[in-house]
Amino acid sequence: MATETEENETSSLSLEDSKAERLPITVTKPIPYTFDLGNLLCNDFNPLPEKPTDAQLASTARDCAQALINQLLTTCPITTHPTDGVLLTLPPPTTPLPREKPLPAEKQQTKWEKFAKKKGIKDKKKGEGKMVYEEETGEWVPKWGYKGRNKDGEGDWIVEVDEKKEKKVEAKGDGSTVRGEGRRERKEKVRRNERKQRSNERGERKAGTSKSSS
Repeated sequence: MATETEENETSSLSLEDSKAERLPITVTKPIPYTFDLGNLLCNDFNPLPEKPTDAQLASTARDCAQALINQLLTTCPITTHPTDGVLLTLPPPTTPLPREKPLPAEKQQTKWEKFAKKKGIKDKKKGEGKMVYEEETGEWVPKWGYKGRNKDGEGDWIVEVDEKKEKKVEAKGDGSTVRGEGRRERKEKVRRNERKQRSNERGERKAGTSKSSS
């Protein structure tokens, strides 16, 4: 029985000690705190001792945290959500923070972009200029690609032939025709443009590598 009584007395004392250790939720300081609730920031301008102890630092940090919680609960709107529970909406931040990473390097202009800037050529909007009106049929047709205007004459069963071109084609002696020569020239032009594009891309990569290394 004596042991049981001692245990009860010890437990009651520990409860009293825990109640006594609870600090008040209201915090008052000679210099009021300032807050940036969007960044969950509490600024304390009250001076610390010259050589503060760990206990003093812990007490100062605790007061700041308590004041921040009080400010959030009294000024920010609180709502409930059926799945997410209780939500507290923060205001926009007011303290500018430094960037985590450096500014991205300026993108090098391609040869075409430099040429267009020099000549005052403006970029067309997406889809603009892809269709052209054909007066013979009264329809809008694409400039390039399937049934494109650049393939005019390739599907005709009879083609008007330029005598000079015909002589040049016949002089090759490989069995090519004027119609086939026109198709070949068009495809070669496409391949030539693709080669120029790849060359420009390689030049851009080299310029970017040399700039980063410097």
